[in-house]
Amino acid sequence: MRGRSAVMGETTVRYKRLPSREPMDRPDQEVGLPVSAFSQMDVDMDQEPPNPSWKLSLPHVCVAIIAAFLFGYHLAVVNAPLEYIAFDLGFSGNPLAEGLLVSMCLVGAFFGCSISGWIADGLGRRRAFQASAVPMILGALFSAMSTNSHAMFLGRLIVGFGMGIAGPVTSLYITEISPAHVRGTYGSLIQIATCLGILGALFIGIPANSIPGWWRACFWISSIPAALLALGMELCAESPQWLVKQSKWAEAEYEYERLWGGANVKFAMAEISRLDKGDEIEHITFMDLLSKRYWKVVSTGAGLFALQQLSGINSVFYFSSTIFKSAGIHPDLANVCVGVANLTASIIATFLMDKLGRKSLLLLSFFGMGVAMAAQTAGASLSGSSFARVVLSVGGTLLFVFMFAIGAGPVPGLLLPEIFNSRIRAKAMAFCMCVHWVVNCFVGLMFLELLKQLGAQVLYTFFGFMCMAAVVFISRNVMETKGKSLEEIEIALLSGQ
Repeated sequence: MRGRSAVMGETTVRYKRLPSREPMDRPDQEVGLPVSAFSQMDVDMDQEPPNPSWKLSLPHVCVAIIAAFLFGYHLAVVNAPLEYIAFDLGFSGNPLAEGLLVSMCLVGAFFGCSISGWIADGLGRRRAFQASAVPMILGALFSAMSTNSHAMFLGRLIVGFGMGIAGPVTSLYITEISPAHVRGTYGSLIQIATCLGILGALFIGIPANSIPGWWRACFWISSIPAALLALGMELCAESPQWLVKQSKWAEAEYEYERLWGGANVKFAMAEISRLDKGDEIEHITFMDLLSKRYWKVVSTGAGLFALQQLSGINSVFYFSSTIFKSAGIHPDLANVCVGVANLTASIIATFLMDKLGRKSLLLLSFFGMGVAMAAQTAGASLSGSSFARVVLSVGGTLLFVFMFAIGAGPVPGLLLPEIFNSRIRAKAMAFCMCVHWVVNCFVGLMFLELLKQLGAQVLYTFFGFMCMAAVVFISRNVMETKGKSLEEIEIALLSGQ
């Protein structure tokens, strides 16, 4: 028997006990333990069990971050061969069409993101990954075989839809399967995988300069990691948090044993049962996220993503080639410099995430970005190509990218699934990511016009102000989650700590 049954005077959780290598279709062995016994386990034990081995959960995380790699790859895949795609498909010299080639992916991502929470809650995290892989494969193949601009735009839209589903689910899944002591490190791997995807796309696109039609191969190649993601998820564990929401306690225990080891199963189940008191599954709607009960934490998440984009990160990425070119540095070298700064800081963040903590890294990151924007503002105010202007502009750009990647880039995607309770986690992540995409598109559409109307100095001043506003916002609204289990975080938020 699975699920939960109410007994007079006591709620009993009934689940079947399965060894880690035992098939799931064996006859039931039911074990009924009172919720009170589960909840008391951490009190009865002299000390908590040792930290689970990271080696058990790492393979599952490595499969999941393939989605982040694809995210970075598809964002950058059209950068190198853009002019060749435009020439072959007949829209060369049309800036609107070239802009659509990039932005259609973002439009698709918004729509995919808007339903990702419902897919993740309805099908489970593993099936959501597989669902996201299908449009990424089909869209890539569609783009590779396109013979006109309309087919290419459709292919990019389909790919973006898959990216939008995968984005929130990746953060969600890694947060839910990771032991508390390495959850920050694992969360940073998402940013590293995204950076590697961007660099991989730029590297694979190099032959487009000498091999006619090579851009088609760039899209063909992307279907391989998408297929690996779909197949790999067949071997990965399902999120125990999701299984408990479905009242599948036996499977949740089995997956915890796969992910954390047998010594930690009872403690993990006790942690979950501290919050799950046998209530019926609550169906969350979009309007529920805006209710008084959830609004504070949801608005904190949405605010973090909005401030992340309003800091000016995309404008720095888009405008970095021009800045480096004015300093006499080739645009290709500029892309490499920015990519190396991004990747280096992302690697450093993996070591700091579980040492300094999420809140500390966010504060350090946004403050450093504000300083970098001040340097760029000072550089923009100088005339000519003086040494000081070059140092301030180029140095400010690299410092901004570095400070972004060390905190403001990777932390929100990790922090939000931690602070959202299990009832709203998937849908709240989808909502906040939609805010991310809306603000992203708004900044992208308005940047060049604002740059023309206001000038770089005023625009950089605004971005610097938003970075400092983020420091104040984080100081007042974000709690530290380092080293805490998801259940401990939820209890702390419920108690108003």
